[in-house]
Amino acid sequence: MKFTVNVEATPEEAREFVGLPDVKKMQDRFMDEMEARMAETIKDLDPETFTKTWMPMMVQGWSDIQKTFWGQMGLGMPMGMGGSSSSDEKKK
Repeated sequence: MKFTVNVEATPEEAREFVGLPDVKKMQDRFMDEMEARMAETIKDLDPETFTKTWMPMMVQGWSDIQKTFWGQMGLGMPMGMGGSSSSDEKKK
């Protein structure tokens, strides 16, 4: 036997019916505290501090990407143009 029951209820009513606790007040306090912390962090983060903190990591990342790119480009070039001798040996 199979039957279906449809219940119209608000989320609060469904939560109460199932027996789950009401955590709305806790969530509101948590979100208020999180918002205050983020606002304070953003206020203290001036452009100069941001640049000093993040730019070295970004520059190092781009440097690594560039080295990889040029290394791969060098592998496919003929001798005399930055290519390796191993590509000439494979042709023989």
